[in-house]
Amino acid sequence: MRTFLAAMAGCLLATVAFAAQARALDQNDRNVCGWGSQIAAEAQHAKLSGVTLYATRKKLQVRRFPKPWMRMTAFGITEQTYNSRSRLQPAAIKQTYYEQCVQHAVAKK
Repeated sequence: MRTFLAAMAGCLLATVAFAAQARALDQNDRNVCGWGSQIAAEAQHAKLSGVTLYATRKKLQVRRFPKPWMRMTAFGITEQTYNSRSRLQPAAIKQTYYEQCVQHAVAKK
């Protein structure tokens, strides 16, 4: 029982700390992290579905992006995702990417 309560307290502390970090960022940083995490999740889904990196890159090539820097960044995220040995589900990749992006952005400030 104590172990369970300690684990729950640890999870609660981690959640509160993450929420505090996320609030320290401006809306633009959160949007960029959310966008990047979505690209990573899509790439992971394609990878697990057996779609080749070449085919995924072709889809990105014709996709419209609102900002000029997004295309090359999407290519980089996709390539890193394909090069990874990870077999995690896309939702887990999305969450992990977002959390690490937020941590990076907070550390930069």
